[in-house]
Amino acid sequence: MHTLRLLFFLCLFGVPILSLAQAAEELPKNVKPEVVIDPSGLSPDTLVAVQKGISAIVRQADDQDAGEAERIRRKGRDAVISALATKGYFSPEVTLEVGEDIGGDTWDISIEPGEVSKVSSVNNIFFGRITEPAYTDRVEALRQSWGLPVGEDFINEKWSNSKTALLDKTQEKDFYLARMTQTQAVVNPATATVETTTIIDSGPSVTLGHVEVIGLRRVPLSLIHRYIQYTPGTRYDQDQIDEWQSKLQSTNFFRGVFIHPKIPSGEAIYSEATAQLPLQVRVTEAPAKTITGSLAVDDSVGLRAEAVYHHQVVWGKPITLEAGAGADIETQRAYLDFYLPPNQNGSVDSFGLMLRHSDINDEEVYRLGIGWRRKREFKLDPNSRVEFENSWAAMFNYDRVRRKDDPLHPDFILPAPVLTYDILRRDVDDKYNPRSGNLIALGVGVGRNLNQHKNFYRAAARTQVWFPVGKRDIITARVEVGKVWADEDALFPDDFGYRTGGARTIRGYKYYGIGDRAGRAIIGTRALAVGSVEYMRYFNDTLGMGVFVDVGDAAPSFREMSMHIGYGVGALIKTPVGPLNLDLAYGQKDRRIRLHFSLGIAF
Repeated sequence: MHTLRLLFFLCLFGVPILSLAQAAEELPKNVKPEVVIDPSGLSPDTLVAVQKGISAIVRQADDQDAGEAERIRRKGRDAVISALATKGYFSPEVTLEVGEDIGGDTWDISIEPGEVSKVSSVNNIFFGRITEPAYTDRVEALRQSWGLPVGEDFINEKWSNSKTALLDKTQEKDFYLARMTQTQAVVNPATATVETTTIIDSGPSVTLGHVEVIGLRRVPLSLIHRYIQYTPGTRYDQDQIDEWQSKLQSTNFFRGVFIHPKIPSGEAIYSEATAQLPLQVRVTEAPAKTITGSLAVDDSVGLRAEAVYHHQVVWGKPITLEAGAGADIETQRAYLDFYLPPNQNGSVDSFGLMLRHSDINDEEVYRLGIGWRRKREFKLDPNSRVEFENSWAAMFNYDRVRRKDDPLHPDFILPAPVLTYDILRRDVDDKYNPRSGNLIALGVGVGRNLNQHKNFYRAAARTQVWFPVGKRDIITARVEVGKVWADEDALFPDDFGYRTGGARTIRGYKYYGIGDRAGRAIIGTRALAVGSVEYMRYFNDTLGMGVFVDVGDAAPSFREMSMHIGYGVGALIKTPVGPLNLDLAYGQKDRRIRLHFSLGIAF
């Protein structure tokens, strides 16, 4: 009934039903055309440039009317021609044909690119003080460094990069005020050649004047002069300025450091043969005081907590104070350290006081320690991924040691000065989640038991290697050996000897549960040998599983070792601070299955 009434109404007012349907079909379609490009032998990077150029135009066609359609198509063709020009094709033949399929309009683009244009001549022209005979070799070296020589394809990106690099190399020594006054690339489409010209005015040679420091509030000026040392009149050298900037930034007293010569206003300076410019140092100081904390949990000691207080600039001196306290079920410690500014070679000296209590496997140790440490991180080759860390340390420890049921030394005092040196070489693709590379660490130490008047010595080495397998998988192997030399009855500190067992050592055994026995206590002994192989299979970029075999022992000597073997499977989760491991391991000697895991959360 309702349908009949509607038909009667439409007929009464003379509105044909067929006309309404036709009108609906004639409404404009807001559909982007489908673009099909005939590659015509173009390289992948050239096709990418063409695709980017045409995509910007296609977006405009989404809401076009009939009057704009032809203009937009012309713009599409022009965009293709412009994109080809950036890749050295200056005489292409581009055809854009419009069609239609079930999805809407289509643009079929065919390209005959022609020959890629090549550089036929290079003319790098210099003006200013750099043209004097003293800089002849410098000018020749600059011309030899030009990145777009004769015979090269004229690619727009190369042309731009070459100009920037030439100016940067001119400015990096002596000629800080150099500027590029003219550039020109003359294209001959008929011969597919390009003639290039650059003109650089070096201006005067620049020397450094006095130092101007901006931004200091708490940090003393002496810290700036500790690293920036020169006499006025020293030649400008960007490498030297970068080194000063890096050293100041590494002190942790500043959030940001920016150093550059101060350019005077006006053009008169360009008429001078030499210009002495002040060296301006702009700094933003780091916060004066910070408090940080961390929580962690692992299978060896359960929950751990630590709080750290940092105080920059102590007693008006460029010294950092760090005080902290941490505790878990087996170890508690508190410390107070003072860090001096980095030395010229990047090493950092620190002095500190430490209190520690530990009770691990029935050996209880109370320690009061005072000492000095010098730590340095460096690279022998700035362009290499190989990193080094070394550390010197001198400590005086006063230990009180208690061992349960030890018939020889149940309770004793051990005052001992100790000197150690450690060096680490790291060559990995990722510092926190390595997939390929290796790590090698060596350490030596010497100390003296002042009660027994006996010396003790130590040497240790460890290495780990990562081998990539397929797209994601990894095989990793690690080896660690160590040895202590001392008289048979000599006593030495608990952390000077060797104990092993637990996560990251020999899984399937109790944490530090492998070592020498003194009554019920498991104590540090004189020889260590540990090896491990693990295959890690990742299902995606985050989750995976591993299978492993660990073997090793800690004993009074290598001959007395009886190897402990542990093997099992584990879950792997990659995090920004390294992999999270959850391992289920069987200790063959203990005939027990143990769960090993570690997880850290900082706040």
